[in-house]
Amino acid sequence: MNGLQTTINNPELLRQLSDSELQATLLEGVSRTFALTIPQLPGELYPAVANAYLLCRIVDTIEDEISLSPAQKKYFCSAFIDIVKTGNNAEIFSAELAPLLSEQTIPAEHSLIHLVPRVIAITRSLDAPQIEALACCVETMANGMPVYQALDLHAGLKTMKDMDDYCYYVAGCVGEMLAKLFCHYSPEIATHREELLKLSVSFGQGLQMTNILKDIWDDAKRGVCWLPQDIFTETGFNLAELTPTTNNEQFRLGLSHLVTIAHGHLQNALTYTQLLPSHETGIRNFCLWALGMAVLTLKKIKANLNFNESNQVKISRNSVKATIVATKLTVRSNMLLSLLFNLTSRNLKTPDWHYSPISHTGQ
Repeated sequence: MNGLQTTINNPELLRQLSDSELQATLLEGVSRTFALTIPQLPGELYPAVANAYLLCRIVDTIEDEISLSPAQKKYFCSAFIDIVKTGNNAEIFSAELAPLLSEQTIPAEHSLIHLVPRVIAITRSLDAPQIEALACCVETMANGMPVYQALDLHAGLKTMKDMDDYCYYVAGCVGEMLAKLFCHYSPEIATHREELLKLSVSFGQGLQMTNILKDIWDDAKRGVCWLPQDIFTETGFNLAELTPTTNNEQFRLGLSHLVTIAHGHLQNALTYTQLLPSHETGIRNFCLWALGMAVLTLKKIKANLNFNESNQVKISRNSVKATIVATKLTVRSNMLLSLLFNLTSRNLKTPDWHYSPISHTGQ
């Protein structure tokens, strides 16, 4: 780990790595989860998906940087869209943005911004349909996320539809991109293209909602809330009154309703995965590991609705290992996957409460 840390802190050392080593090292630095799941993909898919995640992480870095004003964030997001589409001006972008990053941004993201020209060079080496899928995702994300910078989020988003829209900009569009990449890789997968694209948005939302629910209290400490007011108004709780010390039964009921909604999206994620050919075990495992970890996180939240720190509902390394073993054993069988999903998620629904989501049309 120390060797990785030394490398990730040193853009000059990183520049000496091959493209595949560079992407793997950057992934390990910015997301251990994706560093674990992306290598499960077939060799023909790995470079594009690893590159796609790094591009999305660059947008995240801009959005999360506390030293940048909303106008600066909009400027850099707009510039980055153009860079991904054309391959031009990556050096200028990197030279402008890197000095503005604060110490709050992790070292791996500092290195990532320094290495934007290398990352973009890898993007431009991909097939044209792959580049188009990545550019579409980056454009959707980079145009959508700044909208939320201008909002007062201490009292949450107004409606569930607003939460749906936010989840689309940060995760649903990533799901669409992955579906496009999978279809480009395999004509057999492409026979289900339209259904996969539709389900992929829900898959992304399920994962993003799980993250939002897990991080409620971390966000509350920063005066931010991504929960929808209307779900809690229905249970009799006013989100404007949410603080890191809130201990309220009506709030917990609203939370359990959101777990139910997230469960429905993860059910769609299972359907998505089951549409993939059973012999594509690498792609299936890539999907199933993310799905399994989300289900286990929701289970911990549902079993401990009065949690007040994200660490209390973070799944253990043993749970991650168990997810990997269980999915590897069942990966080829849709029947066994349904059985496993139903067994592990059976307590996530709120009895006698139903929610009818407005489907997102996507881009």
